[in-house]
Amino acid sequence: MTLSQSDIDAQIDALQHAYDRALAAGAPVRHHPPRDYAPYRSSRLRHPRQPLVAVHGAGPEAVELSGPVFGPTDLTETDNDLTVQHSGEPLGERITVSGRLLDRAGRPVRGQLIEIWQANAAGRYAHRRDRHPAPLDPHFTGVGRTLTDDDGRYAFTTIKPGAYPWRNHSNAWRPAHLHFSVFGTAFAQRLVTQMYFPNDPLFRHDPILRSVPDAAARDRLVATYRHGLSRPGFSLGYEWDIVLDGPSATWTEEGR
Repeated sequence: MTLSQSDIDAQIDALQHAYDRALAAGAPVRHHPPRDYAPYRSSRLRHPRQPLVAVHGAGPEAVELSGPVFGPTDLTETDNDLTVQHSGEPLGERITVSGRLLDRAGRPVRGQLIEIWQANAAGRYAHRRDRHPAPLDPHFTGVGRTLTDDDGRYAFTTIKPGAYPWRNHSNAWRPAHLHFSVFGTAFAQRLVTQMYFPNDPLFRHDPILRSVPDAAARDRLVATYRHGLSRPGFSLGYEWDIVLDGPSATWTEEGR
């Protein structure tokens, strides 16, 4: 059965109203979505149904606890500038995205590898499985990485991605977003999240963003336009901090 956007909106609104009522009655704030959030239809088929199992002792997987280790020598000068990685300039609106990686006390987390990946300005990924009939850009791959500095700050120069359709339901569109990956000190600690752009009209229709129950937690996924980060005659600037834990933590897809 193919559901319409109206069907999905009704499901989203019902779940949101139920959460809001429970919160008003004294229930705890829920920063992370349920694993079987019905409007995000594929999550009902692939979410874990059993409690997570802790793995103890040495074994082939234990190497992930101490590596890989990334440092300045693993990066090139253009890894954080997605607009200069090819022989020509990509199409679209150039943006600068910067922020800080922080712990729960607001202290900077230094020397951490942050990666991004994204669709191009037409809303298409440079990936063989993307069948969206929008043009590919030969001068834009949509992947970048950088290390946080001594203040925990990162910065990327890129192209603002376009919205794109997906198969969750009829006429489903994802808001423009960047995927972020924070590696920690080992691959097994990797956290993945998404950053959105302010005032996107698709927010209210997107079951992935709306699966985060708490409005304040959702707001922390939306970047802020900062004119001071804009580069004269070149790019518009957005600021987005990532908080790793605590009451102001940024939602991550591992769903702690």
